[in-house]
Amino acid sequence: MSFLSDALARVQPSPTVAITQVARERAAMGRDVISLSAGEPDFDTPDYVKEAAIVAIRDGQTKYTAPDGIPELKAAIVAKFRRENGLDYTPAEVSVGTGGKQVLFNALIATLNPGDEVIIPAPYWVSYPDIVRLGGGTPVIVAAGPETGFKLSAETLEAAITPATKWLIFNSPSNPTGAGYTRDELRALTDVLMRHPHVWVLSDDIYEHLCYDGFEFVTPAQVEPGLKDRTLTLNGVSKAYAMTGWRIGYAAGPERLIAAMRKLQTQSTTNPCSISQWAAAAALEGDQSFLAGRAEAFRARRDLVVARLNACAGVTCPVPEGAFYVYPSIAGCIGKTSAGGALIDSDEAFCTALLEEHDVAVVFGAAFGLSPHFRVSYAASEAVLVQACDRIETFCAGLR
Repeated sequence: MSFLSDALARVQPSPTVAITQVARERAAMGRDVISLSAGEPDFDTPDYVKEAAIVAIRDGQTKYTAPDGIPELKAAIVAKFRRENGLDYTPAEVSVGTGGKQVLFNALIATLNPGDEVIIPAPYWVSYPDIVRLGGGTPVIVAAGPETGFKLSAETLEAAITPATKWLIFNSPSNPTGAGYTRDELRALTDVLMRHPHVWVLSDDIYEHLCYDGFEFVTPAQVEPGLKDRTLTLNGVSKAYAMTGWRIGYAAGPERLIAAMRKLQTQSTTNPCSISQWAAAAALEGDQSFLAGRAEAFRARRDLVVARLNACAGVTCPVPEGAFYVYPSIAGCIGKTSAGGALIDSDEAFCTALLEEHDVAVVFGAAFGLSPHFRVSYAASEAVLVQACDRIETFCAGLR
């Protein structure tokens, strides 16, 4: 009899977390490591948000709260969805968790049974398939490669749906590619979903405020109101408000789903951090004008990184619509050998050699379900990005 559970055997540690940790360990050994592996803004949390947390501490807001969110934060979330997405929810249709990952986890664990299928476009955020497997479901990975701009087509979605399909996980702008769906592209998908009323939609909108070049963000329940009663719209404060460590994510959806998620959360973490909840409420209710400036800074970094990577031998890097990632192809590097003697027979080998020989940490494409690519997070200063791109260019130039 195995001591560890069979469920745990179905999942793997997060590759992005693992690579980031390796980079930290190398830096601790004195290496001059540049880590572009983590999806974490380098900007600081806004001062007005920090002040709200300090006030909450001074006011004694340090006790247990309602399991899935204080009323003040739920009211701020309801107002946010109405103001920014044209979606009307009640507080009873809102769930707050310890980060977006817990909200996603709660939704899938609360709904999946053995045999249930979850459609996940690839490339995907690394945690989607593993959380599905942990819940006993079956990930159905469908390719959305560079030929379609890393976007799921209506035809591919239609072909993937079966009577066992329970969820489609949708992410725009995307991690890892930064690809964003236009209203028309999303409408084509929602038209398919309207023909299959047994399929629910989990829309991960965490990069909503990081869109560039006039790209208009839209979410499925906004484009097709007929889907609202079977859509969970997920968001959080980690990316836009640079609050990764505060660990607050949230979602809105049908009350029966939210109640099931609440039930699960009462037996896990109970409530998110009380202080973080007051800070998140302030973030959503406060001055939003700084978001445009930060998005513009990320756009400039995107343009820098795209141009520099396209100048590297064997690398092709498309221009994404949002988020703070690029997902270049290294098809032209496969089969070569690095200056340090490493055979580049996969994107994982490419990234391993890049870290070992030039101390640049990026994430290999196989972790996201589509090779041969790698993901670069450009959530770093332009000076750091220039230095990283110099090293990547040198590494690629040395491939033979």
